[in-house]
Amino acid sequence: MITDLVVPELDKLKSRLQQTWMAGDYDRFSRYMEGGAREFYDRLNAPSGCRLLDVGCGSGQLALIAARHGLEVTGVDIAGNLIARARTRAQAEGLHVRFEEADAEALPYEDASFDLVTSLIGAMFAPRPDRVAKELLRVCRSGGTIAMANWTPEGFVGRMFKTISKFIAPSGMPSPVLWGDETTVRERFGDGLSRLNLVKRQYMFDYPFPPSEVVEFFRLYYGPMSRAFAGLNVEGQTHLRQELETLWSSHNRGSQDSTTVYAEYLEVIGMRA
Repeated sequence: MITDLVVPELDKLKSRLQQTWMAGDYDRFSRYMEGGAREFYDRLNAPSGCRLLDVGCGSGQLALIAARHGLEVTGVDIAGNLIARARTRAQAEGLHVRFEEADAEALPYEDASFDLVTSLIGAMFAPRPDRVAKELLRVCRSGGTIAMANWTPEGFVGRMFKTISKFIAPSGMPSPVLWGDETTVRERFGDGLSRLNLVKRQYMFDYPFPPSEVVEFFRLYYGPMSRAFAGLNVEGQTHLRQELETLWSSHNRGSQDSTTVYAEYLEVIGMRA
């Protein structure tokens, strides 16, 4: 079990995860997902001036939206290059946001430091989910809000991860998409939340190019996909590409020259006890 790893083994795993998310160009990748991020943020109804922590913030996708609305924002991510990019984006817009490289399993903040703790498709990828849940609860004040968006096992991204897993060795981690399972989420937060609302929603992937080019886009810019392809020989890469193109094509609601796919995620919104 991941919880039984000794420190050197855990450090190696964390290093691999960090390298995975630093691969590709997540900033460029995430620009096509900003619409869904805005929809997620708008449903939070966060008042101006509240203290928000975005865990697994990437290059600032959600954090920058919150800062534009007058929140006091902190964003953390394990990938240092993404934090650097988020700082650059904030500076370019004249936004005051604190971005720091940090681990979702060991957040460097005092208890009850934030009114709102969010994670948009981020903290779900940490290897020890129970520790993540404890940290999200710890840094959120009583009566504050914890909000997550997590891919579901049965949704499109869950199927995509399952396709990739046929070609690469298992990581030894619990499946990230378990964060998209309602029963699992309730167990992980336990009595730390006084109220918990779980709703399945759809995140729209919308690209002005066909599925074959979407697969190549993911290979170039999405770290996990980039690392998956890099770990295969030419034959393996060909088979993986074919299966992914079939998956994207079969779910495409766009035209022949564009791609529109809806990916299910579990929206998690809870009140800290």
